[in-house]
Amino acid sequence: MPGHSPITILQQVFGYPAFRGQQQAIIDTVVGGGDALVLMPTGGGKSLCYQVPAIARQRLGHGCTIVVSPLVALMHDQVGALHEAGVAAAFLNSTLSAGEAQQVEQDLLGGRLTLLYVAPERLVTPRFLGLLQRLYERGQLALFAIDEAHCVSQWGHDFRPEYRQLAILHEQFPQVPRIALTATADAITREDIAERLQLENAARFVSSFDRPNIRYTIVEKRDPLAQLKRFIENEHEGDAGVVYCQSRRRVEEVAEALVRDGVDAMPYHAGLDAATRQANQDRFLREEGVVMVATIAFGMGIDKPDVRFVAHLDLPRNIESYYQETGRAGRDGLPSQAWMAYGLQDVVNQRRMIDESPAEDAFKRVQTGKLDALLALAEATDCRRVRLLGYFGEESRPCGNCDNCLHPPEVWDATDLARKLLSTVYRLHEKTGIGFGAGHVMDVLRGKDTDKVRQFGHQAISTWGLAAESSETELRSVLRQLVALGALQVDSAHFNTLRLTAAARPILRGEQTLQLRHVLATPRKRGQRDGSGRSRPSATAHLDGAGQERFDALKAWRSEVARTNGVPAYVIFHDSVLAAIAAEAPTTLTALRGTSGVGEAKLARYGEELLRVLETTE
Repeated sequence: MPGHSPITILQQVFGYPAFRGQQQAIIDTVVGGGDALVLMPTGGGKSLCYQVPAIARQRLGHGCTIVVSPLVALMHDQVGALHEAGVAAAFLNSTLSAGEAQQVEQDLLGGRLTLLYVAPERLVTPRFLGLLQRLYERGQLALFAIDEAHCVSQWGHDFRPEYRQLAILHEQFPQVPRIALTATADAITREDIAERLQLENAARFVSSFDRPNIRYTIVEKRDPLAQLKRFIENEHEGDAGVVYCQSRRRVEEVAEALVRDGVDAMPYHAGLDAATRQANQDRFLREEGVVMVATIAFGMGIDKPDVRFVAHLDLPRNIESYYQETGRAGRDGLPSQAWMAYGLQDVVNQRRMIDESPAEDAFKRVQTGKLDALLALAEATDCRRVRLLGYFGEESRPCGNCDNCLHPPEVWDATDLARKLLSTVYRLHEKTGIGFGAGHVMDVLRGKDTDKVRQFGHQAISTWGLAAESSETELRSVLRQLVALGALQVDSAHFNTLRLTAAARPILRGEQTLQLRHVLATPRKRGQRDGSGRSRPSATAHLDGAGQERFDALKAWRSEVARTNGVPAYVIFHDSVLAAIAAEAPTTLTALRGTSGVGEAKLARYGEELLRVLETTE
C-alpha cells in the first residue's frame, strides 16, 4: 500500500524527496525482514535506515522497533526530532523517573510506540527481556536496530562489554530482523561485529567513508594553545566547534584561556558534576557559536548539524577515533574543518598508554598497529584524505581540500641528520649502559654544555656537536618522524628514554634514505586563510539581501519555538531548510510542501506560522 512504501514515508514524514546512496537498498532489505550490517559515515543518513523501516513495518502490523543505543544525548535528540515529525517514539534511560519509565513500558505493551530507544544495559535485564518476550509472542516486535555497533568489538575504538550480550536478541527472538549500524569500523572490526552479533549472513552495506565537506589539517605542535586561538580567530570566529584534549586539567585550562580571549567556550569532562555537564551540553546544542572544550567523553550521539570545526590539541588513540571525532563537524554538509596540533610528546603518551595497558599482547599489537597508521597520517606529505580512506579499504584520488593538497609541504633529504640522531642514541647507551630522553640527545648533538652532559662526560662521544647548526625545532621534528616511522622507540618503563629498533639499521648503514617534511620557520600570518581563501561557509551564501532578511526572521522564530518546546533549534528545522524557504519565499502551504525537510506533520504544525513570518518581511 502507498502509505507503507519507504519513499512515501520519506517524503510525507521526513519531507525529503529522494533517498541518498545506499539508503533505498538498506531500507528495502530490512522492511522485507532481512538483516543488515551498515557502515555509513556520520551525516550520511544512518538514522533513516532504521527509522523508515520502523514506520513501514509498524504500518504493516509488525509492531514496535527497539533501537539499542549507548548514547543518552542521541536518544533525547532523535526522539524529539521524531515527535516533531509526528512519529510516536520514546526512550528508556536513567534520566526518567520511575513513574515516567513505567508509562513508557505501558505505551510499549499497549502498541502506542513506533520506536523505543533503550541502552544495552537495560535491554538485557530480565525485566525488559520479559517485556520483549510478551511483544514477540504477539507478533509485535518489528525490528532491532543496534546503533554504534562498533562498541561490540574489542578491536573497535569504543569497546563496551555490555554490547557483547546483544547476541541474545537473535537467540531469543530469531524471527525479528536486525540492523547494526556504525560510522567507523576497519576490516577486522567489521568481521568482529558480524561474529559477535551473529550477523554473519546479514547483507552488508559499506558506504564511502569520504566526508568531502571536511578539510583535514594537521600542524606541528609548538605553542598549541596559541595555535588554537589563531586558528579560531582566523578561520572560525563566532562558529560552533569542539576542541578535544586528553586530560581533564587541560580541558579546564584551555576553556578558561579561550574565554579570556573572547571565545564563548565551556568545559566538558567526567570530573564535572552531572548537572554542570548537562547544562553545558544543552547550551552547546541549543545556542549558536558555542565552543565545547572536552575529553573524548563528549560528542558521541551529538546530532548538532552546524559544528564548523573540530580541533584536537592531543593525538587521538587511532584513526577510528580521529575519524569519529572529526566527523562531528559539518553534519549539515557545509564546509567544515578538522584541525589537529601534533608533536613528539603525543607519540610518547600514546605509546606509554598502550605499553602500560593490562591488556593481552595480541590486543596491544593491534592497538600499536592502529597508532602507527595514525602517525603515518599525521606525518604524511601526500593527500590526507587518500590516506584516511585507504585505512578503511577505500581507494580515492587526491582531494584538493586538505592541507597537503592546498599547500604541498616541502620535503628534504633528512638522511644525514637522522643518522646522526640515531647514532647519538646508540653511542649514549653504549657509553653509559643507560638510555636518555629526546632533550638530552638533542643537547649532545647540538654540542650544548649542560650539567647532565658534564656529569656523564658526553662531550667525548663522536657525535658531540655534529649538528650544532640545526635548531631544536628541526631536530625535534626529525626525532618525532623517526619515532613515527618506528626507527626509534620510546621506553615508557624507563623515563621515556629513546632506544633503537631494527628499523634503524638500514638508515644507519646508509641503505635507506629519508625524505621528511620540512619544518616551517614561521606560522601562517594572521588573517591568511588556511585554504582556498574563501570566507567561512554559510547555509545562506546564495541568498540576496531580501532572502537573508527572511532567513534571519525565520531563524528568530525557530529559536522561540525551540525554547518553548525545550529542544535544540535544529530539531525544529535545520538551517538548510530555513535557507531554502527563505530563497523560495513560498506564499501557500502547497508551495511550502515542496521544500526538502518539511514533512506533513511539520507542515501541519508550523506551515501557517512560517508563511506568516515570511509575510512580515515583505
